Amino acid sequence: MKKQKKLYGLLLSLLLACSLLFPGSMASVEAAGQGDMAVHFIDVGQGLAVLVQSAGENLLYDGGDRSHANEVVEYLKNQQVDTIDYMISSHYDEDHLGGLVKCLDNFEVEHILGPDYVYTSELFNTFMNTATANGLSVEYPSVGDTYEFGTGSFTVMAPSGISKNSNDNSVVIRLVNGNNGFLFMGDAEETSEQDMISTGKSLDCDVLCLGHHGSASSTSWDLLEASTPSWAVVSCGKGNSYGHPTAQTMEKLSDMNIPVFRTDNQGTVIAVSNGSTITWNQDPCNDYSAGSDSADDASDSYDAGSGSDVRYSGGSDSTQNADNGTETEDTQGTMVWISETGSKYHSIPNCGKMNPDKAWQESEAQARSQGYEACKKCW
Repeated sequence: MKKQKKLYGLLLSLLLACSLLFPGSMASVEAAGQGDMAVHFIDVGQGLAVLVQSAGENLLYDGGDRSHANEVVEYLKNQQVDTIDYMISSHYDEDHLGGLVKCLDNFEVEHILGPDYVYTSELFNTFMNTATANGLSVEYPSVGDTYEFGTGSFTVMAPSGISKNSNDNSVVIRLVNGNNGFLFMGDAEETSEQDMISTGKSLDCDVLCLGHHGSASSTSWDLLEASTPSWAVVSCGKGNSYGHPTAQTMEKLSDMNIPVFRTDNQGTVIAVSNGSTITWNQDPCNDYSAGSDSADDASDSYDAGSGSDVRYSGGSDSTQNADNGTETEDTQGTMVWISETGSKYHSIPNCGKMNPDKAWQESEAQARSQGYEACKKCW
């Protein structure tokens, strides 16, 4: 896919302009042509939510956090959404999953796709219980699975396996409409990126929705060279405490002259593909600055949604009962950090020479039960 020139037809330009003033009007833009596919990168602060509409079908990729759930529901209703044909939870961190629960309660949902791991959090349990109450179960796709959608299709690119790093469990999809392509990365980090590249499957895209909100642990040079995006979209919150997007990531985009859209600066960003060209509801901001110069890079591996109520089970057993409302003893108590190597648990993710991008959290009781000892340096 080669870089497309932004050729605005008069009618489409007027409709896109109207969409800025009247959010509900975007439904008519989606229907403006038989081959049109509208991709809405919804402003949900420090989170991710993408609505795709094509030929009367709707796909929702993530739903932002719980504090933006009502806004996501209202936005979908303004786009005349009654049925969500595909609801995709990239992974189960709160800033991606929170709004999906509210959407399950407000729309008819045909299919839910998600990664096959258990996140022992109240929100994860609520999501699974709400799906069950609506007669649904989460489907766990495999790499290479392709689904017809609207005037195009999407293919699952990741994850190839289940990791202790929740971000690398993200379901990544490549959405195509004619000659146009979009890559939705969730929070996938470099390990997952390398796995995708190693499959030899095409990652080529016109629009790359950056992984992990522009984190330094995502959007490697290798991924950019494999995907060759014409535009990049960063979904992040203004003034977020994680420094997203990071200087390292934005410098790569600048060096490659990739135009950038940012929800923290521009609000909701909308792209419309007719199968050959892509038009936008606004121009790229091309702001390549970091999210916050004062943010601690160590927080980069710890997602905005991963509060103290979220405990990662560290298992991939899909038969584990997520409906159990009571937590086992090994998921209670103080949360600690575990490094990829070593025998100690830590109070911070960047103690000593440990790699914060490879660290994960679990309860102190669970760490002790696995033979870890407290690090004397940070405790």
